[in-house]
Amino acid sequence: MESLENQELIVEKPPSISSLKQNDHDLQVTAKRTKLLSVFLEPFQWLQMLSSQLNSTFIFGIVLVYGLSQGFSGSFSKVVTDYYWKDVQKVQPSVVQIYIGLCYLPSVMKPIWGLFTDAFPIKGYHRRPYFVIAGVAGCVSALMFSLLGKLPIAIALACSVGISAGIAIADVVIDACIARNSIEIRALAPDMQSLCGFCSAAGSLIGYAVSGFSVNHLGPQGALGVLAIPPVLLIVLGFVIYETRSANIRSEKKKVMENVEFTTKGMYKSMKCPQVWKPSLYMYLSLAVSISTHEGQFYWYTDPKAGPAFSQAFVGLIYALGSVASMIGVLIYHKTLKDYPLRNLLFSAQLLYGISGMLDLIFILRWNLALGIPDSFFVITEQCVSHIISKIRWIPMIVLSTRLCPIGIEGTFFALLMCIDSIGSLTSKWGGGIVLHLLHVTRTDFTNLWLVILIRNILRLATLGLIFLVPKADQSDELIPVDLLRKNSDTSTDDEGLQLVTITEKNQEVA
Repeated sequence: MESLENQELIVEKPPSISSLKQNDHDLQVTAKRTKLLSVFLEPFQWLQMLSSQLNSTFIFGIVLVYGLSQGFSGSFSKVVTDYYWKDVQKVQPSVVQIYIGLCYLPSVMKPIWGLFTDAFPIKGYHRRPYFVIAGVAGCVSALMFSLLGKLPIAIALACSVGISAGIAIADVVIDACIARNSIEIRALAPDMQSLCGFCSAAGSLIGYAVSGFSVNHLGPQGALGVLAIPPVLLIVLGFVIYETRSANIRSEKKKVMENVEFTTKGMYKSMKCPQVWKPSLYMYLSLAVSISTHEGQFYWYTDPKAGPAFSQAFVGLIYALGSVASMIGVLIYHKTLKDYPLRNLLFSAQLLYGISGMLDLIFILRWNLALGIPDSFFVITEQCVSHIISKIRWIPMIVLSTRLCPIGIEGTFFALLMCIDSIGSLTSKWGGGIVLHLLHVTRTDFTNLWLVILIRNILRLATLGLIFLVPKADQSDELIPVDLLRKNSDTSTDDEGLQLVTITEKNQEVA
């Protein structure tokens, strides 16, 4: 009894207001940390999702081809070759645009590369050997360009075209896989293009960031040797990427001519469809009509008298920040724009593309100085705005291209569409070079450069009148006739490619 009487009663006190506030604060801090962690992990979870639904070596191929071969090599060579033609060969800007236009020829030949990969297997493989061929072509050309001293212009052009050929062949091989996956798993088509765009922008960022430094320390010609690194990795990719080998090689050799005939007829039949040739025509004209003024602007950027006289390192920095802006453009598209109808999205992007071009005009006329805006700040702002808009404009056109590919000839047909885009870029380069020449924009005379840019901007806005060629459809819709798709699919010959199958098929194989 005494123990019971002496037992202390424990009474729980209600929590104080200060302790409640502290708990709320701790919960908010924890929630913020969790949110930041989830944002950091989201890209990795996204990649894991893509790898689970697609073959992981395919994802690796995208990263290598779009990130290093296309992104890094394209951006690095853009700066280095500009300085090479300007300081080593001492060529006029209008002539440089003609020379650089020649580097688009391997991309114009993409249907031929696509035909080879689809119809001419090597030792039973459709993809792996062509990665090796692309790597060898690019590596040899880059080393010749860098190590043989000052070359005659014809040989220098040949080396430059060889580097572009290596990039183009690798693009065709990986694009064939992307096109087939976009057909079989339509919901992932925007995600695949977002991955391509992000890898390309990241590679461009690295390429631009080190280009100015390389030119400054190695010289324009010595820096060209760096372009041999990505092709070497393409050779490695050709040996490690997964691909099933065809069992009956002799039988495949007999089917080569049948494959060529089937592919040619399929391409002809597909291009006759209004659902195909109309958007293809728009993509070509939207690129061709917007003439390129890049070389004229580059010469003006680096001119110590007429221009702002930007250094080599700062030129690389400008383009590097532009690549960061391109990555932001990819994120904007991926997060907010991938569900918009194609016509509405392309119209808005083209309108912004034309308006943003006026920033170049303001810069050339030096109105930014009248407004008290320094050249360095203005040009970086202009580059970031234009790169964001360009990426938002470009990705939907690539998604549209994947939607136009009939299954069975998707590799060659997607290459054909990319060839059309390359011809558009070639037309833009040569058209811009002709206008620069006609208006007497030279290495030292930039009096009419503002007029060239004004003409370019007007032509960009004029392209809005062609938007009716783009279908009123969502980005995941099937655009080509169903009977054409089925017929090409049903009559196509066996094409053992990379392991690009749907989730259902993969699960059935595992079971």
